[in-house]
Formats: sequence, C-alpha cells, structure tokens
Amino acid sequence: MTPKEMWQAYKKINPKIGDDIDAWAFGAEPDQLAELVLRGQKTATASAYELYAVDQEPIPQAGTFDVILDSQGRAVCIIEITKVTVVPFNQVSADHAFKEGEGDRSLAYWRQVHEEFFTEWLAEAGLEFSEETGVVLEEFRKVYPLD
Repeated sequence: MTPKEMWQAYKKINPKIGDDIDAWAFGAEPDQLAELVLRGQKTATASAYELYAVDQEPIPQAGTFDVILDSQGRAVCIIEITKVTVVPFNQVSADHAFKEGEGDRSLAYWRQVHEEFFTEWLAEAGLEFSEETGVVLEEFRKVYPLD
C-alpha cells in the first residue's frame, strides 16, 4: 500500500487528519522497527536534535500523524505522536529506552546502539557526538491499521 492510499483509508475514520502526509522510515533497520510499531512493542523513537537544524526541518509535534514506511517505501502503519521532548543523550531514561522496544529494551542496549547510530549520522553532517548531544524523544501510538 502506498502512503497516500493508507492515509486516505485512515482519513475515512479520522477526517481531522487533513491532507498533508508526513511519511518516513526509521533510519536503522526500517523493516524490523516498523514491524515492532505494527505489533505495538515500539511506542517511542529518538533522533539527533542537531540534524533537524542541518536538514532545516522542524522537530516533530505532539498531536500530528505520520505514516511509517518500510525499506521499500511501502506504508506499514500510521502513528499519532503523543509526546515530544528534547534532552541530552546522557539524560535519556530507562523508561524511554524500554518504550523504544528494541533489543533487550534496556537503557544500556539503547545507549550502545544509539551512540553508534548518532555518531555515524552526525559525522556525515560534519558534527560530533557527545554525551551532551541533544536527543529528540518522541512517544507515539499506532492508530492504523486498527487491531
């Protein structure tokens, strides 16, 4: 299903979502992470704050809807963002790590994986990772397809 087809199907249930489609895939392991969202295990994500400025994009906002894509650009599900905060990397909580639903869901696992990921992506933008690097924490709920 294309993002537009999924958006139109959900719009019949929730016409307030409007016509602007924001569709994206997770940067690392998009198929696996999209599947975790679809199953309800992944209800949060994190991204490097500085990359929003580099890409000249606003940070996500609570109350908005996004189509989650797989690695082939196909729509997997629609989420509603429920909470957005920005904290330094070294202040991400174990609760947030658990909500991300990856690996053993521990903070230690989250820190290891995200430090590697952020270091690589920031370096591509000419930036350096540190323990104080800003992290955009998003919490969300899957709203479509319905269970």
